Amino acid sequence: MADEPTSIPGSPGRTVEECEDMIRKSLRTPMVKFLRENLEKAGCGIGDKFIKAVHCDGSYSGGFTPGKGIQVCSNQMNIQDEVNQVVIHELIHAFDECRAANLDWTNCAHHACSEIRAGHLSGDCNYKRELLRGFMKIRGHEQECVRRRVMKSMKGNPYCSEAAAKDAMEAVWDVCYNDTQPFDRAP
Repeated sequence: MADEPTSIPGSPGRTVEECEDMIRKSLRTPMVKFLRENLEKAGCGIGDKFIKAVHCDGSYSGGFTPGKGIQVCSNQMNIQDEVNQVVIHELIHAFDECRAANLDWTNCAHHACSEIRAGHLSGDCNYKRELLRGFMKIRGHEQECVRRRVMKSMKGNPYCSEAAAKDAMEAVWDVCYNDTQPFDRAP
């Protein structure tokens, strides 16, 4: 599911080829290796073409499409850390899709749950990233960030109005925020 941009507004981003190289580097990081291994254990191994760099028209950084894979928006990427974050976030969506026999991305609660998990478990909302985005808060920043990013991502779901997305997020928050699979605990 589409994710909000992590790059510097107005920056040109990378070419598709440069981004492909960054994706290859990302595949060697411990977190990405761990997620790929767990997708394999869950019966959903992913091939080399599962994660692709593409030029995106929107202002989002990447997305997961069931049955197709992960797209990383090269024109929104500037540094390796941004690519790593997008890949990790979207691999969590892929893991959710794999382990849930009935995951329905048109269902606001299902979508919200996967976004909560991806935001919480990927490191999208760590203090340094939030500070770089201009959000400064000493306490409670991580959950506030996850909530903000869930709502931003769900705006792209035509089946969920803003009110329905917010209600769904609140309804599933505790269960989904505390679901750390495939990790033993939140990284």
